[in-house]
Amino acid sequence: MDFSWLNCVRITLLVLLVAAIATACFTLPVEKMLKDFLVWVELDLGNWGPLVLAVAYIPLTILAVPASVLTLGGGYLYGLLLGFVSDSIGATLGATAAFLVGRTIGRSFVISKIKDYPKFRAVAVAIERSGFKIVLLLRLVPLLPFNMLNYLLSVTPVPFWEYVLASWLGMLVTKKAKAKMEKQLRDAIKAKEMAET
Repeated sequence: MDFSWLNCVRITLLVLLVAAIATACFTLPVEKMLKDFLVWVELDLGNWGPLVLAVAYIPLTILAVPASVLTLGGGYLYGLLLGFVSDSIGATLGATAAFLVGRTIGRSFVISKIKDYPKFRAVAVAIERSGFKIVLLLRLVPLLPFNMLNYLLSVTPVPFWEYVLASWLGMLVTKKAKAKMEKQLRDAIKAKEMAET
C-alpha cells in the first residue's frame, strides 16, 4: 500500500474513533442509559416507540455496543409479535449499517485486524464460493459476537444484498427465541405484581 496523506488521515480518524468508543464504553454508564432510553420509549413515544427502538440499533451496532438491553426491552415493552418485528428490523438495519461502514471507511482498519487470522481467510474463501449459505450459517450459529461478525463479513466478497438477506433470515431464529423469552419474563413480572396486590 502506497503512503498517502489521505490514507494517513483516514487511519488516524478511525483509530481515534475506536479509542473514543472504547473509552466511552468503559467509562459511561451505557447499560443505564439504554434502560433510561427504554423507559422514554415506553412512556413518551406511544405508537412511534417500536420504530424508534428499531432505529436505535443503527448507532449501537456501528459503535459495537451490545444491544441486548434493547433486544430484551423490545419484547418486554411490546410483546411477542411487535417486539420481535421491531428487534428483527433494528438488528438487520444495524448489521447492514456496520457492514457498509466496514466495507467503506473502515475497510483498511478491519483488514489490518484480521490479516493474522488464517481461519478467517478460510471463511472468506468459503464465502467466495457460497456467500449466502455461509453468512446464513454464521448467523444461525453465532460463533462470533454479532457486532464483530458484521465488520468481519464486510471485507469478504459476499454481495451486499446476499449479506442483508442471509443476516436477516439467520437472525430471525435467534430474535424469535429472545422475543419469546422476553414475553415470558413480562408475563412472570405481571403475575408477580398481581399476586402482590
